[in-house]
Amino acid sequence: MNNFVFVLFVVVMVVGLLCFFIYFLPLHLPNKNKSSPYECGFDPLNSARVPFSFRFFLVAILFLLFDLEIALLFPIPYSFTIILSSFYVVCISFFFIILLTLGLIYEWLNGGLEWAD
Repeated sequence: MNNFVFVLFVVVMVVGLLCFFIYFLPLHLPNKNKSSPYECGFDPLNSARVPFSFRFFLVAILFLLFDLEIALLFPIPYSFTIILSSFYVVCISFFFIILLTLGLIYEWLNGGLEWAD
């Protein structure tokens, strides 16, 4: 019980010190840029409707698709190295890479990677 009270006291003191430092250490010197409602560099007086290319978002979605397939599905055969021999793991990995490459070539030939006309 005594250790619990000590740990609770230390946690409260550390949190209190952090809150104190967070509030009093930063310099509060407002200037024109910090006090403006838009710090991102966009002019707030212009129209918010900027034309964009829909093809760009298609390329971004394809990138996410291929990136997630490589990041999440490629390590799966290596998790079966205890059950399968290393030859089968390498064959499965090469099959996966060939399948991704064929998908990339298909998208490239159909013009799915171009967002400019």
